[in-house]
Amino acid sequence: MKSSKAGKKSAGFFVYIAKCSDGTYYCGYTKNLQQRIEAHNNGSGAKYTRARRPVTLAYYEKKKTIRQAMKREREIKALPRKQKEGLIRLFIKN
Repeated sequence: MKSSKAGKKSAGFFVYIAKCSDGTYYCGYTKNLQQRIEAHNNGSGAKYTRARRPVTLAYYEKKKTIRQAMKREREIKALPRKQKEGLIRLFIKN
């Protein structure tokens, strides 16, 4: 993870992109990033990631409300792969 603050439970929500072992990306939102990534990796996360473990956190951003997080998740899911990879590259750079 990029910041230790990301794993702590805090007010607000995280929108994230996880990179799966097969090279695909999974986008979701959560209140606790560390716990969610662990859930994906132990098989209790999303059905999509169960057969694509392990997953690694590639990108995240924080939102104040669940509504904002859900909206941003939809926006990211609609992006072509190249644009998702661009987000990830910018995230890693910063």
